[in-house]
Amino acid sequence: MNSTEKQDIRSLDLPEITSFFEGHGEKPFRAKQVYEWLWKNSVENFDDMTNLSKEVREIMKNHFMINPVTISESQISKDGTTKFSFKLQDGMICEGVLIPTPKRMTACISSQVGCSLSCEFCATGKMKTFRNIRADEMYDQVRIIRDWAENEIGKPLTNIVYMGMGEPLLNYGHVLNSVEKITSEIGLGISPRRITISTAGISKMIQKLADDKVKFNLALSLHAANDAKRDKIMDINESNTIESLRTALLYFCKNTGKTATLEYILFDQFNDTKEDAKSLVDFCSGMDVKVNIIEYNPVDGVPYQKSNPESIRQFQSILENSGIEVNIRRSRGKDIDAACGQLASKKEKDIS
Repeated sequence: MNSTEKQDIRSLDLPEITSFFEGHGEKPFRAKQVYEWLWKNSVENFDDMTNLSKEVREIMKNHFMINPVTISESQISKDGTTKFSFKLQDGMICEGVLIPTPKRMTACISSQVGCSLSCEFCATGKMKTFRNIRADEMYDQVRIIRDWAENEIGKPLTNIVYMGMGEPLLNYGHVLNSVEKITSEIGLGISPRRITISTAGISKMIQKLADDKVKFNLALSLHAANDAKRDKIMDINESNTIESLRTALLYFCKNTGKTATLEYILFDQFNDTKEDAKSLVDFCSGMDVKVNIIEYNPVDGVPYQKSNPESIRQFQSILENSGIEVNIRRSRGKDIDAACGQLASKKEKDIS
């Protein structure tokens, strides 16, 4: 069997691998051994599965292949942030980021090559949408960034955010599958409490997360708390209005017992006024949420500018005086286009 006919073994779940071994007269427990080699030990070669006999390894090599993600390029910012261009199996490129701080080592990974949502302020939204990223490819992004953190910086990975290229809830199945591989005891064993999925706001899928009883955290990129302004900067708001998002978040918080995070980029004289802050307070009313105020990062051809320090302080004060927890997120990696909203493969021409 040639390589073009072989199946990537990491596209199979544990029952499918078990069925394969049973069909070849092998004990079912072999499947769990293989599964642990793939997802706990992250092996990229069947010969490294040393507790399997040579005969079993040959059977696997004859039927399967392993196609890991590789690093095409890496850049290190003056603030220590590292951006990775990841080469996927088919040659397409996505980007991920390692964000080091004194208390955390955070991996920011991508869920799609490109993005279809076309948010006005985001570089990724200016790209085409090429395809969803598979669960094993998201797992590989985490594994590579984890290993880099440990080997190059000497610190363990502490957090994972699905805040890179793409909209995670438009790749729902693969995203949840990747989380399972990352959190499982026979996977990377990272606590789901350390994982955050960020969405631009798909109401019915937020409710589905609650119905599926997910254990990870949810962040909503809100950026405006009234429909007129959010319509202007985020096309998705036309079909997922402020009211529908509020309903979905209330449902999510009630059914998961989790605090949701609202991501809010402040744009100068657009969504940073007292009235905007009061609209956000109204949105948060009766809901278990906290707010991250994010510094805007410039994108070529985009007319928006970041708010001035006084407007940011005023906005923060109004929220805090209403009893809302507020965090100010400073940009990291701006000098290498690794900050929030700046991820967009420079190699787009190579994969189109």
